[in-house]
Amino acid sequence: MVEYTIARYQRGGKRFEIIVDPDKALDYKLGKKRDFEGILLFDEVYVDVKKGLRASRADIQSVFGTTDINIVAEKILREGELLIKAEQRRRLINEKKKQIISYISRYCVDSRTGAPVPPIRVENIIDDIGIRIDPFKPAEEQVKYVISEISKVLPIKQQITILQIKVPSMYIGKVYGFIKNSAEILSEEWLSDGSYLARVSIPSGLKQEFIEKLGSFTAGAAYAEVIEEKVI
Repeated sequence: MVEYTIARYQRGGKRFEIIVDPDKALDYKLGKKRDFEGILLFDEVYVDVKKGLRASRADIQSVFGTTDINIVAEKILREGELLIKAEQRRRLINEKKKQIISYISRYCVDSRTGAPVPPIRVENIIDDIGIRIDPFKPAEEQVKYVISEISKVLPIKQQITILQIKVPSMYIGKVYGFIKNSAEILSEEWLSDGSYLARVSIPSGLKQEFIEKLGSFTAGAAYAEVIEEKVI
């Protein structure tokens, strides 16, 4: 039996449905698949797939400006709602949740103590209070909502830390790549003694980890001072 699902588009009080391959349609919807080939299983546009009721050519022309099945079907899938399978939904939600948790644990701190919020703590709150994660909406667009919901039980704030760091010349080759990959370099200069001086911005949740790694890479010879902590 061929697996299928439905993509649905509603406009002007009219509903249009097409029958599509579940996995290929989802990949297309997520931008993982560029072409429309193999997605549409039947060259028909319906008003109700389950009842087998086809849309009229006049309604299709009126809403889409064409009756070309591929153009119409592509618009329905791209702009409409895709009914996904339960396991697909779970997988997408888990992926989005991991991305959101990662962001919050990096950029957010406890408003009362300034301490970072561990990922497991963030995940437990999301699960305990039942925060809804949208499987299709980009994670970065959901972060603000999730933070506002978490703040109802744990006061947190998004924050970045500005550090001034100084690295002796003998360690620059070893540590520069780490600094560049872990922080945003706001300014940098090489001093007359060959040491490296910079101001960098990092997510506050990673401040302690960054300072500890910097110390580890330089045998404790590097200097790091918090210049500013900014709520974002």
